[in-house]
Amino acid sequence: MENYLYAFLLTLIAGLSTGIGSLISLLTKTTNKKFLSVSLGFSAGVMIYVSMIEIFFKAKESLVLELGEKRGYIITTVGFFLGMLLIAIIDKLIPSTENPHEIKSLDKENKRLARMGIFTALAIAIHNFPEGLATFVSALQEPSLAIPIVVAIAIHNIPEGIAVAVPIYYSTASKKKAFFYSLLSGLSEPLGAIVGFLILMPIMNDVVFGIIFAMVAGIMVFISLDELLPSAREYGEHHLSIYGLILGMIVMAISLLIFQ
Repeated sequence: MENYLYAFLLTLIAGLSTGIGSLISLLTKTTNKKFLSVSLGFSAGVMIYVSMIEIFFKAKESLVLELGEKRGYIITTVGFFLGMLLIAIIDKLIPSTENPHEIKSLDKENKRLARMGIFTALAIAIHNFPEGLATFVSALQEPSLAIPIVVAIAIHNIPEGIAVAVPIYYSTASKKKAFFYSLLSGLSEPLGAIVGFLILMPIMNDVVFGIIFAMVAGIMVFISLDELLPSAREYGEHHLSIYGLILGMIVMAISLLIFQ
């Protein structure tokens, strides 16, 4: 039970980081876009490295142990791309005008700012749901991987919080409303953890864990390539996002070497 509480707490921390983004946008007049670019690239580097080097092979080990070398490898690979397909479908179902993955300029006021902010919050909540499940399962299966994953997800949730808070604040002049909607959008991550726990735990075994872990790797790589890196390039210079990406990979590699 202690492991479940630990996993849920980490997922909650990752989700609540949208509130940090909201506070940053409301307490400062400008956002340091270069720092944001490097941070998003760093987050992508952490997630790609840990997914391809660690999570994928942990999933493979688990499945090979139960299903044999060839079948285990095949199921791991299929699970990896199923994770990508799942998050891609979620992306497709959300209209591009309300999709937080589509970069929008928040510098200009317009009559639909409040509506845009609320729909952005809803879209982010939908996207964060599978991330919550991914964080929760990762924390249960491999606690040593959980903290860097949480840090990476938290970093990329911060600009999402900004994306929600800014239009709502400019349209309502209410910091409370802006903060509330931003925070609410992030709470879908712990909700994803709870739903995952209730649905999956009764049927959980090494095979199910392996498949979910493989899907988690796919989800995290897709998010990094589809959201984090394009956002990092949008906020800053191209090279800054790549430097952040490489730095994230180096930090993740060192942390894995230390804690293994």
